Amino acid sequence: MHTDVAPFELQRWKEGGRHDYRAGFKGSSREFGEIVLTAPLPRSNAEAAVVSELRGGMLPTASFEARGIHTDVVKLPTLNRSTLRVGDRVVPMSRNRAGITLDQRALHLRYAGDDYRLSALDKRGYVLTRLPDDEDPGVTVTVRESGRGKKQCLQVRVAGRAEGGDLSLALIFAGVDRSALTRLGAVKAGVSRVTHLFAESQY
Repeated sequence: MHTDVAPFELQRWKEGGRHDYRAGFKGSSREFGEIVLTAPLPRSNAEAAVVSELRGGMLPTASFEARGIHTDVVKLPTLNRSTLRVGDRVVPMSRNRAGITLDQRALHLRYAGDDYRLSALDKRGYVLTRLPDDEDPGVTVTVRESGRGKKQCLQVRVAGRAEGGDLSLALIFAGVDRSALTRLGAVKAGVSRVTHLFAESQY
């Protein structure tokens, strides 16, 4: 069901110790009820996947996990070697790693027959867009972190009529390392490519 969504906020929370640490954001949407983002879930060991999970009263459960040797040094799942699930579906993702602009570096997703694009605004904000088609004008969900420490929160604004899957897709990325989509990520990737090409030219 598509519906208008009033702006809402999710507040920062954390609990537990070294072996059962949990953190994330929680709050309530007037249309979709209580929402809890846990980022990350407790890990059984250093080699386990890094997983963030979103649950909500009327939202399909979403999870984002990353696996690989890099996961023992990260706090949040990264876009590399990752799997996104919403409900019982795996959501395909693709991006242009060589892109320079924010639009070129956007993440493209396919869920429930619709195409989506996730673009960074900066390191603290991003926009998920369900692209329009012949049957629907699409929707945009803007998520921005504000505040610091205990006062940190997510401000969520929706333009267009959204459904639960749109919100789940958008909010799970608040628990993901999105740096590869930002301008700084583009600069780092460009430097990495130049360095790599120079190193290859020396052989």
